[in-house]
Amino acid sequence: MAAASLAGKPRKVIPKILAVIHADGCTGCEACVEVCPVECIYKVPGEEHSSLQTWCDIDLDRCIGCKHCAQVCPWDAIDMVDTLDAAQHVALKGGPPEYVEKHWEDLVDAAQRNAEGLLAKKKK
Repeated sequence: MAAASLAGKPRKVIPKILAVIHADGCTGCEACVEVCPVECIYKVPGEEHSSLQTWCDIDLDRCIGCKHCAQVCPWDAIDMVDTLDAAQHVALKGGPPEYVEKHWEDLVDAAQRNAEGLLAKKKK
């Protein structure tokens, strides 16, 4: 299935691993954006944020854990982490503290929702 046909479709399964970008190591080159088959990676700060640093971020509710982004990152700024540990990684490395705090629901809560969904699936 082509990447364009996967973009925007809801994810059917919560992956066991998720991609987490370390904002301090990311230059915003967008190599990861180009290879993401579900288009869940976007550039920050974007138009609504003012910052000298730019980096990319990941919509964890759409990430499928395919590893393509981590494989192409020229700066090794993307880690594939266990879904159960993703919230902690995002809280620590997902961007400047003010960005993480302002976008807590989109970043850390999304990672936590994924972990809870994966745990619920394991209990079944």
